[in-house]
Amino acid sequence: MSKTPESLNNAQNNTKSSLGPAKPITTLPDLFLTAVSLLFLFSSPKPNHTLFRKFLSFPPNPRRFPKMTTTSQSRTSFATPQALSDWLKPRLSSDSLDSWGVKPGTKNLHNLWLELSEGETSLVDSSPPLRTVNVVTVRILGKGNLVLVESRQELSDGSFRDRFRPLSEKMKPHETTEEAVARAVKEELGSSRIVRIVPGSYRKKLEERNSASYPGLPARYVLHSVDAWVEGLPEEDFVTEEKEEYEDVDGTRGLEKAVSVRKHYWEWVCSDSLCS
Repeated sequence: MSKTPESLNNAQNNTKSSLGPAKPITTLPDLFLTAVSLLFLFSSPKPNHTLFRKFLSFPPNPRRFPKMTTTSQSRTSFATPQALSDWLKPRLSSDSLDSWGVKPGTKNLHNLWLELSEGETSLVDSSPPLRTVNVVTVRILGKGNLVLVESRQELSDGSFRDRFRPLSEKMKPHETTEEAVARAVKEELGSSRIVRIVPGSYRKKLEERNSASYPGLPARYVLHSVDAWVEGLPEEDFVTEEKEEYEDVDGTRGLEKAVSVRKHYWEWVCSDSLCS
């Protein structure tokens, strides 16, 4: 039996509805546009991160700092002079260490141990170690624009060492500049005297140089300097004697083993060309 045209159309419509909606056929222009888009995507320049960094509160690639090692730490005390010696030997040349207390004008290992015990000195753990000292310097003013300087010192071993510098003294821990000035005047210039610090004269300065007391040991001096008037001083050059620098109540510190200052030699010198 032959099918009519209407029945053929109905059959075709039923077939399309069962297969779902027809998918669009990709044409040649569509393929061309897709290829151009992909080419543009991969060939475009990288974004400029510099513009973004201006708005960031932290750097996109933070710098990594090395961790601190024990070589940067400071040693402030040792149980015994022998412990200090054992610590120094691998860090300091034997020639330098052997010259301490032997070379005229130098101090010995026991002196350094006492300084560390008193908190006057610290040693940075390095090779060679770095000795750090806070020092008060008093520029004592006299008549006619004169300034008092210590020309030299006589040590307990009979040697002398040249100084030619104003009154200077190592500072104690937690000691103020004013307290250090009063103590320095009392210890090195004799009995207690009236000291008047010139207002506004305080200066702080950092100096690094090889230590004259301990050859081969570099030193960093933190200098706290003031100008001052001290009453009752002789107008001519003079000499003062110093008592023991450290106390030894129970007799266990071996002060006799250290090289100490016995006498200070003082001179008045011109501070400028206007001296009378």
